[in-house]
Formats: sequence, C-alpha cells, structure tokens
Amino acid sequence: MNKREAGSSYETLAVKYLEEAGYRILQQNFRSREAEIDLIAMDGRYLVFVEVKQRTTARRGTGAQAVDLRKRRRICRAAGWYMRRCRLPACTPVRFDVVSIDAGKVTLHKNAFLWSR
Repeated sequence: MNKREAGSSYETLAVKYLEEAGYRILQQNFRSREAEIDLIAMDGRYLVFVEVKQRTTARRGTGAQAVDLRKRRRICRAAGWYMRRCRLPACTPVRFDVVSIDAGKVTLHKNAFLWSR
C-alpha cells in the first residue's frame, strides 16, 4: 500500500469515527493554493476543519503532535479561503479539530488549535 492509499484508509476511518460522534461530513480533501484540509464537517453549529494524522509507533510522537505551527497556519489560511469561496459569513462559528490515529487507536482532539488569521 502506497502513502496515498494509506492516507485514504486513515481518512475513511476518521470519517466513520466522526460520523458516529455526530459530525456531518461536508467535504473530504479540500485543496487550495495554501494547503489541503482533510475533512470539513458540521458539529452542531460549528463548521469544523479536521486534520487527520497517523502514527504507527510512538517513536516520532503522536499524530496530534505532528500538527505543528506551520501546518496550523496553512490549514487556517485554507479554511479562510474555503469560507470566502462558499460565501460564509465571518461570524460563522469555526473550530479546528485533529483526529490522531496512533497505533490503530483513534483520538479526537476538539478545538485543537485556534484560528490565526
């Protein structure tokens, strides 16, 4: 299995997990010039941008720890572009979550980082 296939299978696992948690998935693999957002969903009144990260061992830390400042900034810029493209009002409640899949265990980190415009 190549990296793209593996990533797709982990995103599928994350989608199932989030849907069971009550999220409504709006889009997968949204791409802008800035970055790719793995999943965009609604959780109650929140528009949620979700990053999915996977680690097979703890040697390099958890998947959530892999979402560094540079990655968060890119996701925020892509989220802003998505909101402008969809003509969503600036007052739309937004949240950034991370689904970390570590050695097969799925963990949801709600509000994992703050919006940086």
